[in-house]
Amino acid sequence: MVGPIVPPKQYRKQFAQWLLNADRSEAEKHHIRKPWWQVMCLTGVDYFSTLGYQPGIAALAAGALSPIATLILVLLTLFGALPIYRRVAAISPHGEGSIAMLEHLLPGWQGKLFVLCLLGFVATDFIITITLSAADATAHIIENPFVPDFLHSQSVAITLVLITLLGAVFLRGFQEAIGIAVFLVGAYLLLNLVTISVGTVQVFQNLSVISNWRQALFAQHSNPVLMIGIAALLFPKLALGLSGFETGVAVMPLVRGRRSDTEEVPTGRIRNTHKLLATAAIIMSFFLITSSLITTLLIPPLEFQAGGRANGRALAYLAHLYLGDGFGTVYDLSTIAILWFAGSSAMAGLLNIVPRYLPRYGMAPSWTLMIRPLVLIYTAIAFVVTIIFEANVEAQGGAYATGVLVLMSSAAFAVTLSTRNRRSKRLTIMFGVITLVFIYTTIVNIIERPEGIRIASMFIGAIIVTSLISRVLRSTELRAERVEFDEVSQQFLAQENHHAVRLVANRINSGDEREYFLKEQEVREDTHIPADETILFLEIQILDASQFSDTIQVRGAQVGQYRILRARSAAVPNAIAAIALAIRDETGRLPHVYFGWIEGNPIQYLMRFILLGEGDIAILTREVLRKAEKNPQYRPRIHVGG
Repeated sequence: MVGPIVPPKQYRKQFAQWLLNADRSEAEKHHIRKPWWQVMCLTGVDYFSTLGYQPGIAALAAGALSPIATLILVLLTLFGALPIYRRVAAISPHGEGSIAMLEHLLPGWQGKLFVLCLLGFVATDFIITITLSAADATAHIIENPFVPDFLHSQSVAITLVLITLLGAVFLRGFQEAIGIAVFLVGAYLLLNLVTISVGTVQVFQNLSVISNWRQALFAQHSNPVLMIGIAALLFPKLALGLSGFETGVAVMPLVRGRRSDTEEVPTGRIRNTHKLLATAAIIMSFFLITSSLITTLLIPPLEFQAGGRANGRALAYLAHLYLGDGFGTVYDLSTIAILWFAGSSAMAGLLNIVPRYLPRYGMAPSWTLMIRPLVLIYTAIAFVVTIIFEANVEAQGGAYATGVLVLMSSAAFAVTLSTRNRRSKRLTIMFGVITLVFIYTTIVNIIERPEGIRIASMFIGAIIVTSLISRVLRSTELRAERVEFDEVSQQFLAQENHHAVRLVANRINSGDEREYFLKEQEVREDTHIPADETILFLEIQILDASQFSDTIQVRGAQVGQYRILRARSAAVPNAIAAIALAIRDETGRLPHVYFGWIEGNPIQYLMRFILLGEGDIAILTREVLRKAEKNPQYRPRIHVGG
């Protein structure tokens, strides 16, 4: 009889320990920081891999105008996207990207919801990058003449296998991912250079293709100015050629800087990231223009159509045509490999950017700071997306372009606001114009491919719902990174050496002696504190209730004869519990905390706690202490009277 397939308990424990054994701080501890050109290859597997399908997209969208539309795209890359993301890298050098720049525009919960929406577009861009690239790699596998016919109907299965292999690489670690990326990018660019060079030779050997292209161009559009205008209207369809910049800044923590760098001012890392972005943009611009020219000149227009041999694989078509099926198959294998691994830059970006927001907001479990559990989650999501869209490249293209363009528009907007705040009028106008171009491109893309915004809305909705559920479930955690006492508050605690530390929770009103006199009288009467026992008042002021955790700084103050401990935090019960535990550790004695009963609807108070950081303070403080300190003997005492 076959036994259960569930692994024994000891192996499950070992697996769980291995799963949590890699955390996102590895890069921050300089363990896996690499030279900028190696990290460029990691982002380049996404950016450069678009050469596999970009010339075909341009030919379908613009026809004979494809080289002109591509030139406009290159100009936008070099004089629009590149300056924008150089600014983003300088202002947000820790991998948060433009989201961090926009986070502070709206305070409180509005700002958090705004960030969650942007993270939805990040998820759309990066997850679809993984699934679309794997699906496109599958298409190249199936279309190779040496592949058996029975695989032609297995596109979903092949795509799932490729995604699984990608996830396995990241379960192993970033070191392996960067090493693979360097090899794949080097080989792919070399093969493209060979293919484009041979294509260029073919053009010069048969100059009639140039005259044929020129005749077709002027037959459709007799006015050169009109050509440029129409190409400018068509270039948004080529927007996938801009896809590498957001991941370029998302993986900044992997870039090696100088020894003199600090986390606050990583000047060397910023400078090297600028090199990364500029080099990638220049290389891609060269290949975009040359590939668009030779594919437009050498490939019959019908071959670009659906079912044509150049559909989605224009350069591969030329490689087979002019260099034979042997070289063409090597080119196909290189294209398949880089398209498969294009998802690695997206995976690296997700592993860096999402843990910087959701756990800090309390909107994800604390284990999401670990790499391997996140890899499994992202891989599972990619599985679901692949199955839903049946590994169809065209069906996912709209969502991919939407995610890319929304993030680039938000980056341009953030940089424009930043330069405006610095009172640089010339730069503000320049970046403002670039922002309008990106917004225009985004709107055109959404109008023509509305399925993209629908898919992005699904990601946004899923992130918001799961984030709010996580926030509710984690609301009774301690939520304090640490507690710091100033000199006065330490003196107050030292004065309590000979008896119990008794803390009276107080909501400050007038803050005069009469207020504290009446509060002390009420508490002593309700809870029977002996007259010879001294008390300390504890007051918590709420700053931003939408924040989740912070450092609590306790300040001592004295009003007449009354001694007060004051602190600021995002939630009153959690702050009181954290301070009580810190006092226990500071003095070696269990503090007693005194509250009064409140009256009203408990559901209303629960919502006030979740949204405003207040609520039924006594009960919630007790629950936070219960979760933070499992042993009741070491738990601060809670008293409620009234």
